[in-house]
Amino acid sequence: MTGGDGDGTAAAPATPPPPLEWKFSQVFGERTAGEQVQEVDIISAIEFDKSGDHLATGDRGGRVVLFERTDTKEHGGSRKYLEKTDYQSNRHPEFRYKTEFQSHEPEFDYLKSLEIEEKINKIRWCQTANGVLFLLSTNDKTIKFWKVQEKKAKKVAEMNVDPLKAVGNGSIASSSVSSINKSSHTTNGEYKDFSSGAIQSLRLPVVTCNEPSLVARCRRVYAHAHDYHINSISNNSDGETFISADDLRINLWNLEISNQSFNIVDVKPTNMEDLTEVITSAEFHPTHCNTLAYSSSKGSIRLIDLRQSALCDRHSKLFEEHESPGSRSFFTEIIASISDIKFGRDGRYLLSRDYMTLKLWDINMDAGPVSTFQVHEYLRPKLCDLYENDSIFDKFECCLSGDGQRVATGSYSNLFRVFGSVPTSTEATTLEASKNPMRRQVQTPARPTRSLSSSLTRVVRRGGESTSNDTNGNSFDFTTKLLHLAWHPTENSIACAAANSLYMYYA
Repeated sequence: MTGGDGDGTAAAPATPPPPLEWKFSQVFGERTAGEQVQEVDIISAIEFDKSGDHLATGDRGGRVVLFERTDTKEHGGSRKYLEKTDYQSNRHPEFRYKTEFQSHEPEFDYLKSLEIEEKINKIRWCQTANGVLFLLSTNDKTIKFWKVQEKKAKKVAEMNVDPLKAVGNGSIASSSVSSINKSSHTTNGEYKDFSSGAIQSLRLPVVTCNEPSLVARCRRVYAHAHDYHINSISNNSDGETFISADDLRINLWNLEISNQSFNIVDVKPTNMEDLTEVITSAEFHPTHCNTLAYSSSKGSIRLIDLRQSALCDRHSKLFEEHESPGSRSFFTEIIASISDIKFGRDGRYLLSRDYMTLKLWDINMDAGPVSTFQVHEYLRPKLCDLYENDSIFDKFECCLSGDGQRVATGSYSNLFRVFGSVPTSTEATTLEASKNPMRRQVQTPARPTRSLSSSLTRVVRRGGESTSNDTNGNSFDFTTKLLHLAWHPTENSIACAAANSLYMYYA
């Protein structure tokens, strides 16, 4: 099996790009000072579509909210035309609220006496057609396929119409009257006079068209296929299938068939006491429809090829970084658990996030990560406290820029970090989810430190901090966390969620 689009990947530039200067763009659902956040309003999923013109968020209340980009439409012209006229250089990305709908409701599993939350775990956009939007959303147990389109609602505005006084509908009334013979037979054979003015109570319906409204309709429901909580869904590049993953199994679905799925990965042991690791995330390769990757709670990533067998219980490649002897502790396995993985746009690189670090992997090199980014090294002395309050089990997401030159992930105190992924880059920016994102900057080393983990792989470690306070002396707040964020597929624009607020930034 070929590992990726190695031939199509551009060589790394000799000099890294300069660090980006991030600016605040928009905020939706901003809280006022002292305002209490309702649990159901907290954002739990964010996803751009492939074009970057639409953005979807899901919350713990089971709602999906859609936003659409407006700055390209307002200035007119196609994307290619705007690129030709160099419009992108001074473009300010702007989105507006489009629509929202209730995707999931709370349920109760009577067989297992288990309450199923309505919280949206993941959202994935599907291919659009004729301006109609399609997307998948899932909670812990049920996946739904949604169709969102504009519809013009027609309704009867009036019934009693005077043809002489009706505005805009006189032609309808007069044509209706004129189409009736001036005289007509009744059931008794008698003649009735239908000449103008003879009928005073003729009732004609007048149909009016309202403004087009967006209607979300659930096309299919994919249920009863997972015994454990669904943690991932991912679309295939073939546009016809997708996968869903829970703690122990990965299922393959056809978008058109909701009552049947195929189990392609099963890590459940015969005796549950022998269980040593669980599946934490799964993602299809962006261009190879036969390839997917899934991560585990032991910090490993497995690449599998669907062409090998129906049940992919053997991996094609295994990516993991071995701990150095003597460095193990009680927390080693907990913080090694991978919470999210993302393929780069060309499929050559794979980004993973564990509790302490971001790691960038080349899928053609399984000896170790090509780069390791320290997200919040200052937390290492506090792991015992974080274990006591369960914060050590927080699942942070990660994302890559469209050009693959930068990666980003969230942290505590509503902070998120952006790193340059080019080998010679020293970019390690800390931003706050607020209207002044550069307010809390963390000092970073001027040059990255390098170490050789093997003869094949160079590991670059960047962005480590030595203190739990920022340069302004502000202490970090572990109760506020930025778990969810997404990078625009074609531009340097990031959307991130801080509780119930959606912040957007551009560079």
